[in-house]
Amino acid sequence: MRILLVGEFSRFHNSLKEGLVALGHEVVLAGDRDGFKNYPVDIQIGTGYQSVFLKKIRVGVYKATGIDIDGLLVGRRIGKNKAQLSGFDVVQFVHMMPFKCVPKYQKSIFEMMYQNNKRLFAVSAGLDAFSAPYYWGDGYRYNVFTPFKNERTSKEDFLFRKMYQQRCYQDLQQFVMKRLQGVFSTDLDYLYPLLNEPKHLGMMPYPINTAINVYQPMEISDKIVIFHGINRKSQKMKGNHFFEKALKLVAKKYAERIEIITTKSLPYDAYIQAYARAHIILDQVYAYDQGYNALEAMAKGKVVFTGAEKEFMEYYQLTERVAVNALPDADAIAKELSFLIEHPDALTAISKRARAFVEKEHDYIKIAQKYVDAWCSGCADSKE
Repeated sequence: MRILLVGEFSRFHNSLKEGLVALGHEVVLAGDRDGFKNYPVDIQIGTGYQSVFLKKIRVGVYKATGIDIDGLLVGRRIGKNKAQLSGFDVVQFVHMMPFKCVPKYQKSIFEMMYQNNKRLFAVSAGLDAFSAPYYWGDGYRYNVFTPFKNERTSKEDFLFRKMYQQRCYQDLQQFVMKRLQGVFSTDLDYLYPLLNEPKHLGMMPYPINTAINVYQPMEISDKIVIFHGINRKSQKMKGNHFFEKALKLVAKKYAERIEIITTKSLPYDAYIQAYARAHIILDQVYAYDQGYNALEAMAKGKVVFTGAEKEFMEYYQLTERVAVNALPDADAIAKELSFLIEHPDALTAISKRARAFVEKEHDYIKIAQKYVDAWCSGCADSKE
């Protein structure tokens, strides 16, 4: 098949492409490199700028004239590449609102993709008009909106996350859904908001390239290395402040036994290099399941503090931990860290189970084949 993957985040579509190519399919990836993370794409369709100043200009122009500069730039790039973005058997979007511009521009761009390709699908792997209202309700014990509800941050910090509840974005969601063959959820945090959606084709786990994410047996000859990588744009919704407080607690108690590495907003390649020596990685708090970065680290044998709630354990029928469930509680996180520091054999055991879990449930070629089967049949193999 000829397959077009549109959009990228956390290397998700790159890994899916690698699995599809290994199965013999022709695959093109079009996207905006996910900002500063700078993931590779075949066709660049984003604005390409990261300047805060330019973004403020964009907002000012839109408020004054109703013209979205990003919409014009993205539309122009897609128009110039129309021939290369047409004629595919399958197009999959990394988000149900895949283009970073206001709804009226997204509609015209999406319509062009719809008219020039055969079957369109999308994944729910981030906030959208399904998950955002669900999160604002009482669907989860905690989620990425919890900091706002608890007044840990300002309304401005979460303004763009509330936008999906606006009428124009709800209308865009309906416009897109009418043109999609179906939508996949990628983990438990996005599964439940879609359970009553007729076009939901089930949960499709993230594909992790187990060939390039090589397992590194846990070796602890000196200090235990703890890595905390912070993305400035999402640190509040990830709950990084809990990790920071927990690290202060264990740093005092185990100063001679641990090394702490903290980074901020690194490009993907630099981020991977930065945690290479780590035994423990602090990923995120407000989640029930693992995101992409956590799974890549688990594939390498790292012990990851992330979403690993009881619902996750039950879904995958696990009886032993493959990751550490990071609760929104600094004392609880510090207690878990203390246990692992004092029991390095537990680190080794979780490390081995983490790799085995990723190989079983997230192998990129296995998941790529599941996508192919789902695209062809219109339904996914789900454990619901």
